[in-house]
Amino acid sequence: MKDRLLMLLFVLVCGTVLTAALVAVDAYTAPMIARNEELKLKRSVLAALHIPFEEATIERTFADNVTVGNAGGTPFYRNAEGIVAFAFTGSGLWGPVRGTLALTPDLGKVSDLTIIHQEETPGLGSRIAERSHLDRFRGRSILPALASVAAGKAAADSDVDAITGATLSSNALVGILNANLAARLPELKEATR
Repeated sequence: MKDRLLMLLFVLVCGTVLTAALVAVDAYTAPMIARNEELKLKRSVLAALHIPFEEATIERTFADNVTVGNAGGTPFYRNAEGIVAFAFTGSGLWGPVRGTLALTPDLGKVSDLTIIHQEETPGLGSRIAERSHLDRFRGRSILPALASVAAGKAAADSDVDAITGATLSSNALVGILNANLAARLPELKEATR
C-alpha cells in the first residue's frame, strides 16, 4: 500500500512540475510567436503589393509603403498605386491555407497572391504555394468568380489552370479565394471609395 501511495505522489508531483514548466514556456514564447506571425503577414503583404523589401527592414518598408485600412472590422492593405490586399484563410484539402490576395485598384482582377501557410501533400498539393502556380492567378477576373479548370484549358477571363495531379488542392484554393472574396468584396468596395 505504501508503494502505491509513493508512486501516486511521485506521479502527482511530476505532473504538476511538468505542467507548470509547459505553462511557463508557453507564456515566455507566446509574444515571440505572435511577433513572427506578424512578420510573416507583413512579408506576404509586401510581396502581394509588389513592394521590394529586405529582411532587415521589413518593419520600416511596411510602415513607409503600406496604408492599413479597415473594412467591416478586418484590416486591408493598400500601396501607392492603389492595389488593395487582404489576408485570407480557409480549409484546403488537408488543412488550413492562409495567405494574402491583392486586387487591382478597381477591385476587379487579381493583382497577386501569396501563401503564408498550407498543409497540402508535399510535392503535389503543396505546389499551390509555388510562384509558378500563383502567377496563374495574376490578371484573372474575380467576377463572377474564379474558376479552376484542367491544366491548359483556361479560356475565360476568370479561369485558372489547376495543377496536374493536384486538382483537389487547386480547387480548394480557388474555393477559399472565392469564399473570402464573396465575404470581403462588398466591405472593400465601401471602404476604398
